[in-house]
Amino acid sequence: MAAKKDTERRAAERRVPPKTTSNTAKHSAFNNTARADLPADEVRQLISEAAYYRAKQRGFVPGHELEDWIQAEAEVIRRLNRPGSAA
Repeated sequence: MAAKKDTERRAAERRVPPKTTSNTAKHSAFNNTARADLPADEVRQLISEAAYYRAKQRGFVPGHELEDWIQAEAEVIRRLNRPGSAA
């Protein structure tokens, strides 16, 4: 019995949590705030489209690209996290 517990303890000590890749860390904002069933690249695509439509609405006047992106990101994440959203 003691040998079994000792073996299990050693096995537990050898377990190492999985490392995050740079790609995962790069998109951690999406993974922490967006729905888990959507890949980060799909969330990024939704944000890109929302930012495009914001820019189009203003007539593509330059100098507001970052503002468009940030507002689009907030809008998409809010929609994705809404209870009952069908994304």
